[in-house]
Amino acid sequence: MSQPRVGVIGGSGLYAVADLEQTEEIVLTTPFGDPSDAVVVGRWHGVEVAFIPRHGRGHRIMPSHINARANIFALKSLGVEWLISVSAVGSMREELIPGEVVIPDQFVDRTVARPCTFFEGGIVAHISFADPVCSLLSEVLHAAARRAGARVHFGGSYLCIEGPQFSTRAESRIYRQWGVDVIGMTNLPEAKLAREAEMSYGVLAFVTDYDCWHETAESVSVETIVKILQQNVAMAQQIIGEALPAIPLERGSPYRGTLKAAIITDPTTIPPQIKRSLAPLIGPYIPVETPSASA
Repeated sequence: MSQPRVGVIGGSGLYAVADLEQTEEIVLTTPFGDPSDAVVVGRWHGVEVAFIPRHGRGHRIMPSHINARANIFALKSLGVEWLISVSAVGSMREELIPGEVVIPDQFVDRTVARPCTFFEGGIVAHISFADPVCSLLSEVLHAAARRAGARVHFGGSYLCIEGPQFSTRAESRIYRQWGVDVIGMTNLPEAKLAREAEMSYGVLAFVTDYDCWHETAESVSVETIVKILQQNVAMAQQIIGEALPAIPLERGSPYRGTLKAAIITDPTTIPPQIKRSLAPLIGPYIPVETPSASA
């Protein structure tokens, strides 16, 4: 099986992909621990794809405990350059109706307990994150969603909260005043890590509820979310299937080279073990020292 250039991270409800063919499960570990589940690699509409459910099969992992570093690092080590993230979100705007799709282009980070960088322990990197998603991949996903017949909204701000509890009414009203469009618990630090890994990152956010700000709609509940999610799973797979042939794999990720100017640490001071463990990320820019036979 050839190297997968596209990765898909499945959110709530999307724990497996029926359309994947010639699949192989790959169990990986990383310098940051184990990913959420085995990575399933296969062909989807003729494209090699690596799929991982961020919550694990059976939805075992709550948002704060998702090992996003391990998930992104594992996909990077397999060769993934284009990453599609599927998420469930609450709507913060009347016109974003449950059952519809949003392709956000901005994030607001309200998480507090999640590692958000690969670079620590003797190496520091500062990436540009002004535009946190790939506009090219987002446009591909938008066009694919329209072809699939989804009601889709292009652009918008995704507010990521820590969870696992949903918002209070007071919080929900404040977030509305901030002008955000959707609210969720999972896409950060995922997007930050994808940028550090020089991946093109795009989001398919499926609206499941109105959080708890809406005066007439029921407050968000697991029952409400699950009902909408079950309707969205087939649509998510259809949209991705439409998008895959349109991704310009031959040109590679637009974010290749992001780390070249972002690593600020003097290479001579970076511990050798850090160079070795981060080789899939920094290898093109910082030589990896091979331990001597007597070491």
